[in-house]
Amino acid sequence: MEQVRLDKGEFADSIEQRLKTFMLRCVQVFRALPQSYESQHFGKQLVRSSSSSAANYRAVRRARSQNEFFAKISIVVEELDESLFWLEMLIFTEILSESRLSVLMDEGYQLLKILSKSRSSTGHN
Repeated sequence: MEQVRLDKGEFADSIEQRLKTFMLRCVQVFRALPQSYESQHFGKQLVRSSSSSAANYRAVRRARSQNEFFAKISIVVEELDESLFWLEMLIFTEILSESRLSVLMDEGYQLLKILSKSRSSTGHN
């Protein structure tokens, strides 16, 4: 099987699209939640953090320096990790089943791994 190599811009475009899709899927999870206080609380936090990760990635792409890139991608990583926390809490509290969220969580962890590696490649500690 031949591996397709993306240039830097295509790679960034694909990550941006994946983060937007991740956010959309988190919004869909929120819309399907029960109306209980804890469901709505966790869901709103999920929407906030997933939308923040997607929005902040746009800022990453416009960073004017390595330091700015590192700072902004760190926010994306933090917000994405928080999104995964809220998905885990929906499972932990038995609001939603693990099987319902497994594909979404897998995508979140893949993105987190990619973005964490990108952050560590800047040479910051």
